[in-house]
Amino acid sequence: MDSVFHQEPFRGDYYTRRFEPGPDDSTLILNMGPQHPSTHGVLRVVVELEGEYILRAEPVLGYLHRMHEKMGETRSYLQYMPNMGRVDYLHPLAWNHAYVCAVEKLGNIEVPRRAEFIRVITSELNRISSHLLWWGAYLLDLGAFTPIMYAFEERERIQDLLQEPTGSRLTYSFFRPGGVAADLSPEFLQGVREFIPYMRSRLPMYKDLVTDNIILRYRCEEVGELPLDMARRYGASGPVLRASGMAYDVRRAEPYSVYPELEFATPVSQRTDAMGRYKVRLAEIEESLKILEQAVEMIPEGEILVKGAPKPRWKAPAGEVYQAVEGARGKIGVHILSAGSAQPYRIKLRAPGFSNLSLFAELAKGTLLSDAVSILGSLDLVIPEIDR
Repeated sequence: MDSVFHQEPFRGDYYTRRFEPGPDDSTLILNMGPQHPSTHGVLRVVVELEGEYILRAEPVLGYLHRMHEKMGETRSYLQYMPNMGRVDYLHPLAWNHAYVCAVEKLGNIEVPRRAEFIRVITSELNRISSHLLWWGAYLLDLGAFTPIMYAFEERERIQDLLQEPTGSRLTYSFFRPGGVAADLSPEFLQGVREFIPYMRSRLPMYKDLVTDNIILRYRCEEVGELPLDMARRYGASGPVLRASGMAYDVRRAEPYSVYPELEFATPVSQRTDAMGRYKVRLAEIEESLKILEQAVEMIPEGEILVKGAPKPRWKAPAGEVYQAVEGARGKIGVHILSAGSAQPYRIKLRAPGFSNLSLFAELAKGTLLSDAVSILGSLDLVIPEIDR
Protein backbone atom coordinates (compact mmCIF):
# COMPACT_ATOMS: atom_id res chain seq x y z
CA MET A 1 0.00 0.00 0.00
CA ASP A 2 2.77 2.45 0.95
CA SER A 3 4.48 2.05 -2.43
CA VAL A 4 1.38 3.35 -4.19
CA PHE A 5 1.53 6.63 -2.30
CA HIS A 6 5.28 7.04 -2.83
CA GLN A 7 5.24 6.86 -6.60
CA GLU A 8 6.56 9.76 -8.67
CA PRO A 9 3.96 12.53 -9.06
CA PHE A 10 1.96 12.37 -12.29
CA ARG A 11 3.70 14.39 -15.00
CA GLY A 12 1.10 14.17 -17.77
CA ASP A 13 1.50 12.76 -21.25
CA TYR A 14 3.96 13.68 -24.00
CA TYR A 15 2.11 16.85 -24.98
CA THR A 16 1.67 18.29 -21.50
CA ARG A 17 5.31 17.48 -20.63
CA ARG A 18 6.38 19.59 -23.62
CA PHE A 19 4.48 22.48 -22.05
CA GLU A 20 5.80 22.29 -18.49
CA PRO A 21 5.70 25.69 -16.74
CA GLY A 22 8.90 27.59 -16.11
CA PRO A 23 10.73 27.73 -12.76
CA ASP A 24 8.52 30.52 -11.46
CA ASP A 25 5.33 28.63 -12.35
CA SER A 26 3.94 31.80 -13.89
CA THR A 27 2.18 29.93 -16.72
CA LEU A 28 -0.72 27.50 -16.77
CA ILE A 29 -1.07 24.41 -18.99
CA LEU A 30 -4.69 23.95 -20.08
CA ASN A 31 -6.36 21.24 -22.14
CA MET A 32 -9.11 22.38 -24.48
CA GLY A 33 -10.86 19.15 -25.30
CA PRO A 34 -11.17 16.47 -26.37
CA GLN A 35 -14.68 17.05 -25.01
CA HIS A 36 -14.67 20.85 -25.13
CA PRO A 37 -17.76 21.99 -27.11
CA SER A 38 -15.84 24.54 -29.18
CA THR A 39 -13.52 21.87 -30.65
CA HIS A 40 -16.37 20.33 -32.71
CA GLY A 41 -15.47 16.72 -32.12
CA VAL A 42 -12.68 14.90 -30.38
CA LEU A 43 -9.95 17.49 -30.92
CA ARG A 44 -7.60 18.30 -28.09
CA VAL A 45 -5.65 21.54 -27.98
CA VAL A 46 -2.95 21.92 -25.33
CA VAL A 47 -2.35 25.58 -24.55
CA GLU A 48 0.14 27.35 -22.32
CA LEU A 49 -1.35 30.46 -20.77
CA GLU A 50 0.07 33.48 -19.04
CA GLY A 51 -2.99 35.02 -17.51
CA GLU A 52 -5.58 35.06 -20.29
CA TYR A 53 -3.02 35.12 -23.09
CA ILE A 54 -1.85 32.11 -25.08
CA LEU A 55 1.91 31.64 -25.24
CA ARG A 56 1.77 28.35 -27.14
CA ALA A 57 -0.91 26.09 -28.55
CA GLU A 58 -0.68 22.61 -30.01
CA PRO A 59 -3.55 20.61 -31.57
CA VAL A 60 -3.43 16.91 -30.68
CA LEU A 61 -5.01 14.44 -33.10
CA GLY A 62 -5.54 10.70 -32.93
CA TYR A 63 -8.73 10.36 -30.90
CA LEU A 64 -10.91 9.61 -33.93
CA HIS A 65 -8.62 7.77 -36.35
CA ARG A 66 -10.65 5.34 -38.49
CA MET A 67 -8.08 4.09 -41.02
CA HIS A 68 -9.97 5.24 -44.13
CA GLU A 69 -6.86 5.15 -46.29
CA LYS A 70 -5.83 1.67 -45.11
CA MET A 71 -9.37 0.36 -45.67
CA GLY A 72 -9.04 1.40 -49.31
CA GLU A 73 -6.39 -1.29 -49.81
CA THR A 74 -8.75 -4.11 -48.79
CA ARG A 75 -11.99 -3.06 -50.49
CA SER A 76 -13.00 -3.02 -54.12
CA TYR A 77 -13.48 0.31 -55.88
CA LEU A 78 -17.25 0.16 -55.34
CA GLN A 79 -17.05 -1.20 -51.79
CA TYR A 80 -14.94 1.81 -50.81
CA MET A 81 -17.64 4.26 -51.89
CA PRO A 82 -19.46 4.41 -48.48
CA ASN A 83 -16.20 5.52 -46.82
CA MET A 84 -16.44 8.77 -48.78
CA GLY A 85 -19.66 9.67 -46.99
CA ARG A 86 -17.92 9.37 -43.63
CA VAL A 87 -14.67 11.30 -44.07
CA ASP A 88 -16.38 14.71 -43.86
CA TYR A 89 -19.95 14.17 -42.73
CA LEU A 90 -20.91 17.80 -43.44
CA HIS A 91 -20.02 17.84 -47.15
CA PRO A 92 -19.81 14.13 -48.01
CA LEU A 93 -20.99 14.60 -51.60
CA ALA A 94 -17.82 16.57 -52.38
CA TRP A 95 -15.81 13.55 -51.24
CA ASN A 96 -18.12 11.33 -53.33
CA HIS A 97 -17.31 13.58 -56.28
CA ALA A 98 -13.54 13.57 -55.78
CA TYR A 99 -13.38 9.79 -55.47
CA VAL A 100 -15.54 8.90 -58.47
CA CYS A 101 -13.72 11.44 -60.65
CA ALA A 102 -10.42 9.82 -59.68
CA VAL A 103 -11.71 6.33 -60.49
CA GLU A 104 -13.13 7.58 -63.80
CA LYS A 105 -9.82 9.19 -64.69
CA LEU A 106 -8.03 5.94 -63.83
CA GLY A 107 -10.39 3.79 -65.90
CA ASN A 108 -10.99 6.33 -68.68
CA ILE A 109 -14.73 6.18 -67.97
CA GLU A 110 -17.14 8.59 -69.64
CA VAL A 111 -19.95 10.12 -67.57
CA PRO A 112 -23.41 10.92 -69.01
CA ARG A 113 -24.11 14.63 -69.14
CA ARG A 114 -27.28 14.35 -67.05
CA ALA A 115 -25.31 12.59 -64.31
CA GLU A 116 -22.80 15.46 -64.25
CA PHE A 117 -25.59 17.96 -63.61
CA ILE A 118 -27.08 15.72 -60.92
CA ARG A 119 -23.70 15.65 -59.20
CA VAL A 120 -23.41 19.43 -59.27
CA ILE A 121 -26.97 20.04 -58.03
CA THR A 122 -26.71 17.63 -55.10
CA SER A 123 -23.17 18.71 -54.18
CA GLU A 124 -24.10 22.41 -54.11
CA LEU A 125 -27.15 21.74 -51.95
CA ASN A 126 -24.85 19.82 -49.64
CA ARG A 127 -22.37 22.75 -49.63
CA ILE A 128 -25.11 25.13 -48.48
CA SER A 129 -26.18 22.73 -45.71
CA SER A 130 -22.55 22.50 -44.55
CA HIS A 131 -22.17 26.29 -44.41
CA LEU A 132 -25.46 26.57 -42.52
CA LEU A 133 -24.35 24.14 -39.86
CA TRP A 134 -21.02 25.97 -39.54
CA TRP A 135 -22.86 29.29 -39.20
CA GLY A 136 -25.12 28.05 -36.42
CA ALA A 137 -22.43 26.13 -34.54
CA TYR A 138 -19.90 28.98 -34.74
CA LEU A 139 -22.37 31.39 -33.19
CA LEU A 140 -23.21 28.81 -30.54
CA ASP A 141 -19.49 28.69 -29.67
CA LEU A 142 -19.56 32.46 -29.24
CA GLY A 143 -22.57 32.31 -26.91
CA ALA A 144 -25.54 32.92 -29.24
CA PHE A 145 -28.12 30.14 -29.17
CA THR A 146 -30.89 31.43 -31.43
CA PRO A 147 -29.09 31.39 -34.84
CA ILE A 148 -28.51 27.63 -34.83
CA MET A 149 -32.27 27.11 -34.69
CA TYR A 150 -32.67 29.15 -37.89
CA ALA A 151 -29.73 27.34 -39.50
CA PHE A 152 -31.26 23.94 -38.83
CA GLU A 153 -34.62 25.05 -40.16
CA GLU A 154 -33.04 25.75 -43.55
CA ARG A 155 -30.81 22.69 -43.32
CA GLU A 156 -33.78 20.41 -42.72
CA ARG A 157 -35.30 21.58 -45.99
CA ILE A 158 -32.13 20.63 -47.83
CA GLN A 159 -31.98 17.25 -46.14
CA ASP A 160 -35.61 16.60 -47.03
CA LEU A 161 -34.69 17.27 -50.67
CA LEU A 162 -31.51 15.19 -50.72
CA GLN A 163 -33.14 12.29 -48.94
CA GLU A 164 -35.35 11.56 -51.95
CA PRO A 165 -32.67 10.61 -54.52
CA THR A 166 -29.92 9.54 -52.10
CA GLY A 167 -31.87 7.69 -49.41
CA SER A 168 -29.79 9.43 -46.74
CA ARG A 169 -29.70 12.63 -44.72
CA LEU A 170 -26.07 12.74 -43.64
CA THR A 171 -23.52 10.16 -44.82
CA TYR A 172 -24.30 10.13 -48.53
CA SER A 173 -22.99 7.38 -50.81
CA PHE A 174 -24.81 8.50 -53.95
CA PHE A 175 -22.27 8.92 -56.76
CA ARG A 176 -20.95 5.98 -58.77
CA PRO A 177 -17.99 5.64 -61.12
CA GLY A 178 -19.67 6.42 -64.43
CA GLY A 179 -22.66 8.33 -63.05
CA VAL A 180 -24.99 8.39 -60.06
CA ALA A 181 -27.12 5.82 -58.23
CA ALA A 182 -30.55 7.37 -58.91
CA ASP A 183 -32.22 9.97 -61.10
CA LEU A 184 -33.76 13.25 -59.97
CA SER A 185 -37.53 13.39 -60.10
CA PRO A 186 -39.51 16.39 -61.42
CA GLU A 187 -40.71 16.92 -57.84
CA PHE A 188 -37.12 17.15 -56.61
CA LEU A 189 -36.21 19.72 -59.25
CA GLN A 190 -39.30 21.73 -58.42
CA GLY A 191 -38.37 21.55 -54.74
CA VAL A 192 -34.95 23.00 -55.57
CA ARG A 193 -36.56 25.80 -57.60
CA GLU A 194 -38.74 26.67 -54.60
CA PHE A 195 -35.84 26.44 -52.13
CA ILE A 196 -33.67 28.97 -53.99
CA PRO A 197 -35.87 32.08 -53.43
CA TYR A 198 -36.73 30.89 -49.94
CA MET A 199 -33.04 30.67 -48.96
CA ARG A 200 -32.32 34.04 -50.56
CA SER A 201 -35.10 35.60 -48.51
CA ARG A 202 -33.44 34.36 -45.32
CA LEU A 203 -29.99 35.85 -45.95
CA PRO A 204 -31.04 39.48 -45.18
CA MET A 205 -32.42 38.24 -41.85
CA TYR A 206 -29.06 36.58 -41.11
CA LYS A 207 -27.37 39.90 -41.77
CA ASP A 208 -29.71 41.88 -39.52
CA LEU A 209 -29.80 39.31 -36.73
CA VAL A 210 -26.16 38.29 -36.65
CA THR A 211 -23.69 39.82 -39.11
CA ASP A 212 -24.37 43.42 -38.08
CA ASN A 213 -24.68 42.53 -34.40
CA ILE A 214 -22.11 44.53 -32.46
CA ILE A 215 -21.37 41.61 -30.10
CA LEU A 216 -20.43 39.34 -32.99
CA ARG A 217 -18.35 42.08 -34.55
CA TYR A 218 -16.36 42.51 -31.33
CA ARG A 219 -15.73 38.75 -31.22
CA CYS A 220 -14.66 38.47 -34.88
CA GLU A 221 -13.24 41.73 -36.20
CA GLU A 222 -9.43 41.99 -35.98
CA VAL A 223 -9.38 38.52 -34.39
CA GLY A 224 -7.26 35.77 -35.91
CA GLU A 225 -5.79 37.87 -38.72
CA LEU A 226 -4.28 35.43 -41.22
CA PRO A 227 -1.86 37.01 -43.72
CA LEU A 228 -1.86 35.51 -47.20
CA ASP A 229 1.76 34.39 -47.01
CA MET A 230 1.03 32.44 -43.82
CA ALA A 231 -2.09 30.85 -45.34
CA ARG A 232 -0.09 29.73 -48.37
CA ARG A 233 2.78 28.48 -46.20
CA TYR A 234 0.45 26.06 -44.43
CA GLY A 235 -1.41 25.01 -47.58
CA ALA A 236 -4.71 26.54 -46.48
CA SER A 237 -7.54 26.45 -49.00
CA GLY A 238 -11.25 27.12 -49.35
CA PRO A 239 -12.87 30.04 -47.46
CA VAL A 240 -9.87 30.25 -45.13
CA LEU A 241 -7.57 31.08 -48.06
CA ARG A 242 -10.09 33.24 -49.91
CA ALA A 243 -10.69 35.31 -46.77
CA SER A 244 -6.96 36.14 -46.86
CA GLY A 245 -7.37 37.71 -50.29
CA MET A 246 -6.58 34.88 -52.74
CA ALA A 247 -9.33 33.95 -55.22
CA TYR A 248 -8.46 30.26 -55.46
CA ASP A 249 -11.37 27.89 -56.08
CA VAL A 250 -10.75 24.39 -57.49
CA ARG A 251 -13.95 24.67 -59.54
CA ARG A 252 -12.24 27.49 -61.48
CA ALA A 253 -8.52 26.74 -61.10
CA GLU A 254 -8.75 23.01 -61.90
CA PRO A 255 -12.15 22.74 -63.66
CA TYR A 256 -14.14 19.51 -63.42
CA SER A 257 -17.65 18.30 -64.19
CA VAL A 258 -19.88 21.01 -65.75
CA TYR A 259 -18.70 23.88 -63.53
CA PRO A 260 -16.96 25.65 -66.45
CA GLU A 261 -20.39 26.06 -68.10
CA LEU A 262 -21.89 27.80 -65.06
CA GLU A 263 -21.64 31.44 -64.03
CA PHE A 264 -20.63 32.08 -60.44
CA ALA A 265 -18.20 34.31 -58.60
CA THR A 266 -15.41 33.43 -56.19
CA PRO A 267 -16.05 35.43 -52.98
CA VAL A 268 -12.87 36.97 -51.59
CA SER A 269 -12.18 39.16 -48.55
CA GLN A 270 -9.20 41.35 -47.78
CA ARG A 271 -10.01 41.48 -44.07
CA THR A 272 -7.96 38.33 -43.23
CA ASP A 273 -9.68 38.04 -39.82
CA ALA A 274 -12.44 35.81 -38.45
CA MET A 275 -15.07 38.21 -39.77
CA GLY A 276 -13.60 37.90 -43.25
CA ARG A 277 -13.92 34.11 -43.10
CA TYR A 278 -17.48 34.50 -41.80
CA LYS A 279 -18.52 36.79 -44.65
CA VAL A 280 -16.88 34.65 -47.35
CA ARG A 281 -18.91 31.61 -46.30
CA LEU A 282 -22.19 33.55 -46.30
CA ALA A 283 -21.34 34.92 -49.75
CA GLU A 284 -20.66 31.37 -50.93
CA ILE A 285 -24.21 30.38 -50.03
CA GLU A 286 -25.47 32.97 -52.54
CA GLU A 287 -23.05 31.69 -55.20
CA SER A 288 -24.22 28.11 -54.66
CA LEU A 289 -27.80 29.31 -55.11
CA LYS A 290 -26.75 30.84 -58.45
CA ILE A 291 -25.22 27.52 -59.51
CA LEU A 292 -28.40 25.65 -58.53
CA GLU A 293 -30.57 28.16 -60.38
CA GLN A 294 -28.67 27.54 -63.61
CA ALA A 295 -28.18 23.79 -63.21
CA VAL A 296 -31.86 22.91 -62.64
CA GLU A 297 -32.78 24.71 -65.86
CA MET A 298 -29.88 23.35 -67.92
CA ILE A 299 -30.10 19.70 -66.85
CA PRO A 300 -30.63 17.54 -69.95
CA GLU A 301 -32.52 14.31 -70.39
CA GLY A 302 -30.54 11.11 -70.75
CA GLU A 303 -28.84 8.28 -68.92
CA ILE A 304 -27.58 8.63 -65.36
CA LEU A 305 -25.04 5.77 -65.48
CA VAL A 306 -22.80 4.93 -68.41
CA LYS A 307 -23.28 1.55 -70.06
CA GLY A 308 -20.53 -0.77 -68.92
CA ALA A 309 -20.00 1.08 -65.63
CA PRO A 310 -17.67 -0.70 -63.17
CA LYS A 311 -19.17 -3.75 -61.47
CA PRO A 312 -18.32 -4.87 -57.90
CA ARG A 313 -15.22 -6.85 -58.93
CA TRP A 314 -14.08 -4.41 -61.62
CA LYS A 315 -10.31 -4.29 -62.07
CA ALA A 316 -8.84 -0.87 -62.73
CA PRO A 317 -5.95 -0.47 -65.14
CA ALA A 318 -2.54 -0.14 -63.53
CA GLY A 319 -1.62 3.50 -63.06
CA GLU A 320 -1.70 6.53 -60.80
CA VAL A 321 -4.21 9.39 -60.69
CA TYR A 322 -5.00 12.44 -58.60
CA GLN A 323 -8.27 14.35 -58.53
CA ALA A 324 -9.12 17.55 -56.65
CA VAL A 325 -12.52 19.13 -56.05
CA GLU A 326 -13.73 22.14 -54.06
CA GLY A 327 -15.29 21.11 -50.76
CA ALA A 328 -16.99 23.35 -48.21
CA ARG A 329 -13.74 23.51 -46.25
CA GLY A 330 -11.37 23.74 -49.21
CA LYS A 331 -9.40 21.56 -51.58
CA ILE A 332 -10.24 17.87 -51.37
CA GLY A 333 -7.78 15.53 -53.05
CA VAL A 334 -7.93 11.80 -53.83
CA HIS A 335 -4.76 10.05 -54.97
CA ILE A 336 -5.15 6.45 -56.20
CA LEU A 337 -2.32 4.08 -57.07
CA SER A 338 -3.50 0.98 -58.95
CA ALA A 339 -1.58 -2.24 -59.59
CA GLY A 340 -4.29 -3.53 -61.94
CA SER A 341 -6.28 -5.49 -59.33
CA ALA A 342 -9.84 -5.19 -58.00
CA GLN A 343 -8.60 -3.15 -55.02
CA PRO A 344 -6.51 0.03 -55.04
CA TYR A 345 -2.87 -0.60 -54.17
CA ARG A 346 -2.83 2.68 -52.24
CA ILE A 347 -5.25 5.54 -51.54
CA LYS A 348 -4.20 8.89 -50.12
CA LEU A 349 -6.80 11.47 -49.10
CA ARG A 350 -6.04 15.19 -48.97
CA ALA A 351 -8.28 16.73 -46.30
CA PRO A 352 -8.43 20.56 -46.39
CA GLY A 353 -9.14 20.77 -42.67
CA PHE A 354 -5.75 19.28 -41.81
CA SER A 355 -3.88 22.19 -43.42
CA ASN A 356 -6.37 24.72 -42.03
CA LEU A 357 -5.95 23.35 -38.50
CA SER A 358 -2.15 23.27 -38.78
CA LEU A 359 -1.97 27.07 -38.91
CA PHE A 360 -3.92 27.43 -35.66
CA ALA A 361 -0.82 27.02 -33.45
CA GLU A 362 0.84 30.05 -35.01
CA LEU A 363 -2.36 32.03 -35.40
CA ALA A 364 -3.40 31.62 -31.74
CA LYS A 365 -0.05 32.71 -30.30
CA GLY A 366 -0.42 35.93 -28.29
CA THR A 367 -4.23 35.97 -28.45
CA LEU A 368 -6.72 35.83 -25.61
CA LEU A 369 -8.10 32.39 -24.78
CA SER A 370 -11.61 33.61 -25.62
CA ASP A 371 -10.34 34.77 -29.03
CA ALA A 372 -8.84 31.32 -29.63
CA VAL A 373 -12.36 29.90 -29.48
CA SER A 374 -13.43 32.39 -32.15
CA ILE A 375 -10.39 31.61 -34.32
CA LEU A 376 -10.87 27.86 -34.05
CA GLY A 377 -14.54 28.16 -35.01
CA SER A 378 -13.78 30.46 -37.94
CA LEU A 379 -11.62 27.73 -39.52
CA ASP A 380 -14.71 25.46 -39.89
CA LEU A 381 -13.02 22.26 -38.75
CA VAL A 382 -14.54 18.79 -39.10
CA ILE A 383 -12.36 16.52 -37.00
CA PRO A 384 -13.29 13.17 -38.65
CA GLU A 385 -11.94 14.61 -41.90
CA ILE A 386 -8.68 15.71 -40.28
CA ASP A 387 -8.22 12.57 -38.18
CA ARG A 388 -9.24 10.23 -40.98
